[in-house]
Amino acid sequence: QLPPVESGGGLVQAGGSVRLSCTVSGLRFDGANMGWFRQTPGKEREGVSCISKTSQTTHYTDSVKGRFTISRDNAKNTLYLQMDDLKAEDSAIYYCAADPSAFGSVAICLGTRTVSHWGQGTQVTVSS
Repeated sequence: QLPPVESGGGLVQAGGSVRLSCTVSGLRFDGANMGWFRQTPGKEREGVSCISKTSQTTHYTDSVKGRFTISRDNAKNTLYLQMDDLKAEDSAIYYCAADPSAFGSVAICLGTRTVSHWGQGTQVTVSS
């Protein structure tokens, strides 16, 4: 199975916007709950946002609520994260995560399920 592939990271000024994409192949995308995680040096990887298989349920960590929007296009096997009003503390490596499941949920963000498929990550750097 091929891992998810992220794109769209880069350098952006504080207050700016970036859209991350994650393309999935090798597993049934519409059968997987998906999420975005991020990690900075010396810190644990944290769940930023998750979305259930049918987009019925979404979850955001408190620090990004109102600024980030997660979405998915099951016809294109692609997950997105629209990041607006970026802050320096959003700088991190962002990882796409897939959780194939019979049930729609955001459990991987809540820590009650383990991510089974990780992307290689894409760097987002916000300059202040």
